Amino acid sequence: RMAEVNDIVEVDGAIMEGGGQILRISTALSCLLGIQMRIVRIRAGRSSPGLRPQHLSGLETIRDLCAGQLQSAQIGSTEITFTPGKIKGGTLTADTKTAGSVCLLLQVSLPCILFAESPSELILKGGTNAEMAPQIDYTTMVFKPIAERFSFKLDCDIRRRGYYPRGGGEILVRVTPVKYLNPINMTDRGTITKIYGRAFVAGALPYKMVKDMISAAVRCIRRELRDLYVNIQAVQEPADKAVGSGSGIIIVAETSTGCLFAGSALGKRGVSADRVGAEAAEILLRNLRHGGCVDEYLQDQLIIFMALADGISSLRTGPVTLHTQTAIHFAEQLTKAKFSVKKCEDSDSESHIIECQGIGFQNKNI
Repeated sequence: RMAEVNDIVEVDGAIMEGGGQILRISTALSCLLGIQMRIVRIRAGRSSPGLRPQHLSGLETIRDLCAGQLQSAQIGSTEITFTPGKIKGGTLTADTKTAGSVCLLLQVSLPCILFAESPSELILKGGTNAEMAPQIDYTTMVFKPIAERFSFKLDCDIRRRGYYPRGGGEILVRVTPVKYLNPINMTDRGTITKIYGRAFVAGALPYKMVKDMISAAVRCIRRELRDLYVNIQAVQEPADKAVGSGSGIIIVAETSTGCLFAGSALGKRGVSADRVGAEAAEILLRNLRHGGCVDEYLQDQLIIFMALADGISSLRTGPVTLHTQTAIHFAEQLTKAKFSVKKCEDSDSESHIIECQGIGFQNKNI
């Protein structure tokens, strides 16, 4: 339960998934709804509790977007207070100063700038292809086209790529505000029509790794989906467009109804390129088996938009992740949107329908 003390809503950052996601969804909604918020027990169960650099830069980004106030927020803080102001828009630079993910900075800021007074230009700096976060290619290839079904345009330009541990990547995001969001209906999976992707090396790593990642991925996919042509682009990142060394692969499957699924993996010291390619392929295949219309990574990212949308959204998913359950919990508590999650009767598969009566949130400035 959220306790309201003098109109401050208190959010418990340690329940359910208990991670940075609670911070992202709560502060974005605080900013949109004009709710003053105290978040306590931040990441309490994690090995290094409290705010990490990427969480702090996410909070500071939201604060700067709406000229809000942020109290007691520093690295390691387990409790913060956030008082939102008005979401203006305009140009803003946010820098994690680490390999902290630019995609997570985008995740927290996007719902806010959609309802700003004027168009926004965000320059986000940090890791573009980082562990424990979506790769920027996932954001552009999967998240963007599906999220745009809520009726907005997300323009995302990758200026420089940055990898663990140095970061140094940079993306430019442009968004024009909207009056409201349309609900989405994604319940018909269709049939898989194509599989494509991108495998890369950057910096000091040998180009042969790209070929190895691709051939292992293709072998793995062919075992299960024999007749589909798999088109994975091989990329040597140009030196002026990438900071540091890194390697990785993302593979996307597209269906006849426009559903998109992905599997991705990053190269790590001591892990062969073959293994990286096969891992991405296995993640993709796992997400194609459950009969849902989105993969496990997109599921939770759509919840906040469903809550804000004007009407009923329905989304067919595979098993509902803890991240998604957490997003639903906080979205319901803060917005009063109503969610229901039901297992699909018609199938022996693991698919579920997430339905949401959105609050029809309106941008007062338009």
